[in-house]
Amino acid sequence: MLSELTCLKLSVLLWVAHVVVQAAFGNLQLPFGYLFTSRDAAPKPTGLAFGRATRALHNYVENYGPFLAANLGLIATGHTGGYGATVWIIARILYLPIYVMGIEYARTAIWAISVVGILMMLSHLAWS
Repeated sequence: MLSELTCLKLSVLLWVAHVVVQAAFGNLQLPFGYLFTSRDAAPKPTGLAFGRATRALHNYVENYGPFLAANLGLIATGHTGGYGATVWIIARILYLPIYVMGIEYARTAIWAISVVGILMMLSHLAWS
């Protein structure tokens, strides 16, 4: 089990990983220099990985807020020690490569496990 503070630190590094993966595929699959522009007119990427990495990043950002709220609530109140943050961070670490590889059912299952992690955190916060 990882502490909530460790999971918080890892979550920031995971956000960086999402951005780097998305940019790397963008540099490979978009016209040279496009990522340095204002991106007013989006070109069609030459492969699937850039789109998948972009959607994975958006999904991470959408799910990051509830994780942060629950995690910081646990840290602030001292109700730490559950497994929810660990479940969430492990699921989210697995989510990125599974999404980029296009493994459909596993991607959804991993996302659901991350939501369970947040629910575990909320229940630990509510009943501790």
